[in-house]
Amino acid sequence: MEVGVLGAGNMGKNHIRVYTELKGISNVTVFDLDTQAAERAAQTNDVSVAGSMNELLNTVDAVSICVPTQYHFPVAYEVLQKGIHMLIEKPICLTAGDAHELIRSISDGLVVGVGHIERFNPIVNEIKRILKNPLYIEMKRHNPASARIEGSSVVEDLMIHDIDIVFNAFFQSDYELKCSGNGDICSALFQFGATPVYLSASRKSSKKVRMIYIEEEECTIEGDFMNQEIFIHRKPGQYSLENDRYIQENIIEKVLVNKTEPLKVELKTFIDCVKSGEQFPITPEQAATNLQVCEEIKEKCTV
Repeated sequence: MEVGVLGAGNMGKNHIRVYTELKGISNVTVFDLDTQAAERAAQTNDVSVAGSMNELLNTVDAVSICVPTQYHFPVAYEVLQKGIHMLIEKPICLTAGDAHELIRSISDGLVVGVGHIERFNPIVNEIKRILKNPLYIEMKRHNPASARIEGSSVVEDLMIHDIDIVFNAFFQSDYELKCSGNGDICSALFQFGATPVYLSASRKSSKKVRMIYIEEEECTIEGDFMNQEIFIHRKPGQYSLENDRYIQENIIEKVLVNKTEPLKVELKTFIDCVKSGEQFPITPEQAATNLQVCEEIKEKCTV
C-alpha cells in the first residue's frame, strides 16, 4: 500500500516514522509547502518527497493530513475529491461548521478517521473495563508553554483529548456545563446525571501532566496517560488508633497495562480499516461533536 503524509511538522514527522515501521506499506511519500522540512523528514526516514500535493495524491492509496488546523478543511476537501482514504489530525477542522460541511462531502466507501490519539492509549480501555458507577471524575492535561502552537486556544489544543474520551468512552448522555478560563488556561465542569466531571487544561504549567482521577463507592482509580499506569485504591480494611492518631490500612493495586505507542496503534488501525473497508473507530461525526463541545466551552469562557 502506498501512503502519503501531508505536512512535515512535529506530528507529520511522527506519522512518517510510524508508517515506515508498519508492515504492508510499500512506500511513504511526504509533501510540505516548506520543501526543506519535507526533504529533512524524507532523508531521516528514507521516504519519497512529492513536488506538490497533487503529485502525492496521484500516487497514494491513503493519506495522513498533518497540516496546521486552519488548512484542514481545504486540504481534506481536495483529498476527498480525489477519492482517497484519509486520517485527519485533531481537531477535524477549525470550526464545527466546517467539520459538518466536510462530512457532507464524504463519499460512500471512503475511510475517513480523525486522530484523537488518546483514544488509543491502553489505559482508556482498561479504565472503561474497571469503571462501574463513577461518583466523580477529574482529568488534567497541563503543558509548559510551547512556541509551536499557533491559532488555537488551550481548549481545542489540549482539552479536546479529554473531551473525546469523556463523550465517547465514558458517557453518551445529556450534560450541564460550567466553565471559566482564557486562551491558555481553562476549566470545565460537566454534570452527567449525578456524576460531576471536571476537566482542566493549561499551557502555563511548569510540569507536564496527563492524569485521570475517578472516585467510586468502593475504590478510587488513578491513571497516568504518559506512563500508561493505573492504580486502584481500595477502601481501608481496618482502622486503628495509635498515639491519638487514626491509622488506616489501604489496599493499592497496580493494574497490568500492556504499554504501547498510541500513534502506532492508531495508524495500524487506520491502515487495517482501509484494507477491510471498516469504519475507523473515531469517526468524523464524533470529531465534529468534540469540536462543538470545545466551541461551547470557549463561548461560555469567552476564550
